[in-house]
Amino acid sequence: MNADYSDPDVVRVGVDYYMVCSEFHFMGMPVLHSTDLVNWTIVSQVYDEFKFAPEYSSNQRYAGGSWAPAIRFHAGKFYVYFCTPKEGLFMSSADKAEGPWEPLVQVESVDGWEDPCPFWDDNGQAYLGHSKVGAGPIIIHKMSADGKSLLDDGLTVYTGPVAEGTKIQKRNGYYYLSIPEGGVERGWQTILRSKNIYGPYEKKVVLETGSTQINGPHQGAMVDTPDGEWWFLHFQSILAKSGE
Repeated sequence: MNADYSDPDVVRVGVDYYMVCSEFHFMGMPVLHSTDLVNWTIVSQVYDEFKFAPEYSSNQRYAGGSWAPAIRFHAGKFYVYFCTPKEGLFMSSADKAEGPWEPLVQVESVDGWEDPCPFWDDNGQAYLGHSKVGAGPIIIHKMSADGKSLLDDGLTVYTGPVAEGTKIQKRNGYYYLSIPEGGVERGWQTILRSKNIYGPYEKKVVLETGSTQINGPHQGAMVDTPDGEWWFLHFQSILAKSGE
């Protein structure tokens, strides 16, 4: 998509895919739908007004707002989480991706968090992973089952050198953290794997520029298809040419 959809996250529900992205100083967060990971249609908006800081309405929070979000589907509901760099951690939920979305809940009032991702384990225990502004470290908290409160101060599970945008998945008894490292223009994707959500984690670089001209691959989402394929969706830093 030749548009500003930075830090995308994608979840598959059945044969349908749903995507959200950063919005920064622009208010609102679109939810997009696809059946092929190529063609996307906006189907709803998580929120259209941010009331947690008056600076937004007076345009004094440029480049603030909703940073890299995560979208997940659990127990019949969609959940979206994001951080703002000054106000903290927020979430909303909906029975359908088309909405209506519940009013934003301020899960944690804190300065300097970024890139949250929720995860519900097989036993129902909920967790939340995030990093800090400046790209790291990766911290994991226990979270209430309804996703509206954190239950501890969190544990650092990975420090980098650059660690942000973590996404949490579990397959065949392993916890996987996918992390963009190295920066937007020349970065790569690292996967961490452990039998314990708190680690220790083994590390492997799985996607990198190599000899290609592909920018990144930076922050994004790994998602599987109903046929068992895996695809990675990410954004690129591209300067428009004169006249475009």
